Amino acid sequence: MLVISGPSGAGKSSICDEVLRRIPGAHWSVSVTTRARRPHEVDGRHYRFVDRSTFEAMVRAGELLEHAEYLGELYGTPRQPVLEAIGRGEVVVMEIDVQGGAQVARQVPESIRVFVLPPTMETLRARLEGRKTESEALQTMRLAEADGEIAFARNGGVYQHFITNDILEDSVQQVIRIVEQETMPK
Repeated sequence: MLVISGPSGAGKSSICDEVLRRIPGAHWSVSVTTRARRPHEVDGRHYRFVDRSTFEAMVRAGELLEHAEYLGELYGTPRQPVLEAIGRGEVVVMEIDVQGGAQVARQVPESIRVFVLPPTMETLRARLEGRKTESEALQTMRLAEADGEIAFARNGGVYQHFITNDILEDSVQQVIRIVEQETMPK
């Protein structure tokens, strides 16, 4: 199980897309969320989009491996598809926030957890602005949240690996090396 976390705009999705493409047998963990679908997103591929009552029912039923609230929206990882993929010997790639990363660390301590840092906060701001998918107010909230996420990641003992995503290809190669090192027979 490969957990990729980092502040919004750090490049997690781009890294995950490339890791999935390059690691044979890698499987994407599709999270469930209550947030609105962005124009380019496909339900069931990028996320499963559900309403709050459906999400809360999934939590009560124990269907989620991890779940968290981020900027007023709920996000979680359905447990069953992850366990099935691991049972088939696949590397399961999960893009989740630090709250979810901490839950996975407790429940699956053998998971590989990587935190993606932006080169600078100015770069992070530019990436968020470049998306052109969110209001300026939401971008400001994401930047404010980023400071706390980075501090938690550095001090929380949850993440074994940190990479700075300046050049995407270098970051992808670092993650692949981490997976190879962590999954090699000891």
